[in-house]
Amino acid sequence: MSTEEMRKEQQFITELYARLDHLRDQAERAVRAALKGGGSSFQARLERDVLVAEQAGLLAAFDAGENGLCFGRLEFRDGRDHHIGRIGIREDDEERTPLVVDWRAEVARPFYLATGYEPMGLRRRRHISTQGREVTALHDEILDLHDTTRTGHEHHDADDVLLAALDAARTGRMSDIVQTIQAEQDRIIRAPHHGVLVVEGGPGTGKTAVALHRAAYLLYAYREQLARRAVLIVGPNPAFLGYIGEVLPALGETGVLLATLGELFPGVHATGTDTPEAAEIKGRAGMADVLARYVRDQQTVPPTDAPIEIDHDDYGTLLLDRNMAEDARWDARGTGLPHNLARPRFTFRIIDALTDQLAERLGADPFGGPNLLDPSDITQMRKEIAASPAVHAAIEELWPTLSPQRLVAGFLAEPDGYLPDGEAEFVRRETGPWTEADVPLLDEAAELLGEDDTAARAAAERERSRRIEYAQGVLDVSYASRTYEFEDAESEVLSAHDIIDAERFAERHEEADHRSAAERAAADRTWAFGHVIVDEAQELSAMAWRLLMRRIPTRSMTIVGDPAQTGDAAGCGSWEEILAPYVGERFEHVRLGVNYRTPAEIMEVAAELRRAEDPAFQPPRSVRSTGVPPWEVTTGDLAGEVADAVRREMPDEGRLAVIAPAVHHPALGAALPDAAHGVNPDLTRPVVLLDPRQAKGLEFDTVIVADPDTIRSGGPHGVNDLYVALTRATQRLGIVRLKG
Repeated sequence: MSTEEMRKEQQFITELYARLDHLRDQAERAVRAALKGGGSSFQARLERDVLVAEQAGLLAAFDAGENGLCFGRLEFRDGRDHHIGRIGIREDDEERTPLVVDWRAEVARPFYLATGYEPMGLRRRRHISTQGREVTALHDEILDLHDTTRTGHEHHDADDVLLAALDAARTGRMSDIVQTIQAEQDRIIRAPHHGVLVVEGGPGTGKTAVALHRAAYLLYAYREQLARRAVLIVGPNPAFLGYIGEVLPALGETGVLLATLGELFPGVHATGTDTPEAAEIKGRAGMADVLARYVRDQQTVPPTDAPIEIDHDDYGTLLLDRNMAEDARWDARGTGLPHNLARPRFTFRIIDALTDQLAERLGADPFGGPNLLDPSDITQMRKEIAASPAVHAAIEELWPTLSPQRLVAGFLAEPDGYLPDGEAEFVRRETGPWTEADVPLLDEAAELLGEDDTAARAAAERERSRRIEYAQGVLDVSYASRTYEFEDAESEVLSAHDIIDAERFAERHEEADHRSAAERAAADRTWAFGHVIVDEAQELSAMAWRLLMRRIPTRSMTIVGDPAQTGDAAGCGSWEEILAPYVGERFEHVRLGVNYRTPAEIMEVAAELRRAEDPAFQPPRSVRSTGVPPWEVTTGDLAGEVADAVRREMPDEGRLAVIAPAVHHPALGAALPDAAHGVNPDLTRPVVLLDPRQAKGLEFDTVIVADPDTIRSGGPHGVNDLYVALTRATQRLGIVRLKG
């Protein structure tokens, strides 16, 4: 082995980290100086906040790149030489010479795609393994077969680096794969961001890793566009989001919104749980029509004449009759506006009709002549009727102002008449927390209702007028107090009046919104994202897809999943079924066929389960074998047997998961007091207890599946849930069956 090559690479890595430390120090000094700097004007505060935000972003990227900053080197036949790393770093010279090239740059593609058959101009590709800032190994691949130069670090097996990464102990957090991206993965990661890309793949094929690296690539390649609109990544549950949460920061990207479906309606955090039957019903596409009917049914007319007492000595009692309300309702519905936005039209028609009724009564000529009231009298009457609390109460009863929460809660409390016989009881709920299946209903309700922001806009305009008035006063004082010592007809001395008016002066002192695009998007239901990535997409209902499509009107999406792993009763059956209402057949569908996680011995057990349902089923091809077949026992004491198995199978390094039906979790939790469990368990703990749905997208060194028969029979997609449970292990799998 050539120690000279190791020495040269170590010297380069040392210099690279010195440059990183220098850049980090510069950024920290800039932040400290900005925070200490003087200046209380709006301009000074704005410049300070922008500088701090920019430098904080740089610091986050530098911190992210600290581990494994440089992992490769490309030597081209034409003499070019590039080191490849997580982030790009340049020399501090006039040419800004690259020290290390960002893995997303086009020049880095041969690191992932070049082969001996198609070397892409390379003569040598080097993988650099580091621990901290120390080079631990080099791995050279000769791409130019005519090049006889050797370094002593050539390996016969080009998969050594990949296999080493796959065999490494798990930490409870997903790590990036920038060192080991495979050719089929690279093509997906760098695919154009326009349109819908469906990435399908079985367990262990790297779907999630590909999706996350695709997000990082898109933010690199389309920075200006996507930084403004943000990228949304939707995951199946909080545990999954915690598991993947460090990948993008490690790639230098922090401006991404990660959320579950239950977090996509601002102000609502879904903590409740539905039965499978209720979730399936709520997820049907037909629920959009059900809610539309329910909204229309809130627009009522009085069954009999409704008396309204106006607080005025001369007005007496007015009658709001059915015909008056029906005419107003017809007119309001005719606008085509959402419920709350059409309400002012209904209100105006009712007020006009009541005004006409009162004017006819008070101004009638006893001899049959024209009305005795003049227009000013009628205008005053209209104002008093419009201000009457009794009138507003009557209008509110017939055409109420509704929030999405109020509407959906009302529907769930009384769903009778809106759902087929027997289904109303499944969704009926008087009280309780919102569930994930409720969130698409809330979003649909928000679309049907609309938001009448008339009052908010009026308040904003009043505040703007106040600011302008104040600014004008400041300018007037400035003008009045200026010196006239040099004043004459030819004077060129300028005052504030000469260079700015009150409106612009007020605008300069408005508070700017310094939140990131992701932070602003999280608080805005109507936000349109630049790109949306959906993981475990097969689990989402038709109503959930309606919600997501509203967030991405450009249809720039990456959809990742595996129909064979569908567990939710409301999950759609095919990509065509999901996408047809939105893009027809205009989407690209690619498949990942190589299993990098699951050893062949474990995959064969899982595949047999699927073949019992579908004899033609073909699992993804495992790239490795451990030589350790899964073991299986049957017991009458499930908790005791699982506890013994955990003690026996606990790896020296890495993580172990017990995957069991939720019904067994109390007993298993008592038998495994050190295991993390619950709604959002800490996956970094050595042992974690999960149900099959929580395990989606996760991986562990060792997995023990408890009571697989109950998992299999636990729902309409029980076989899929068991398939998921059996394919989470990277090394060893045990199965504990319950006797009886």
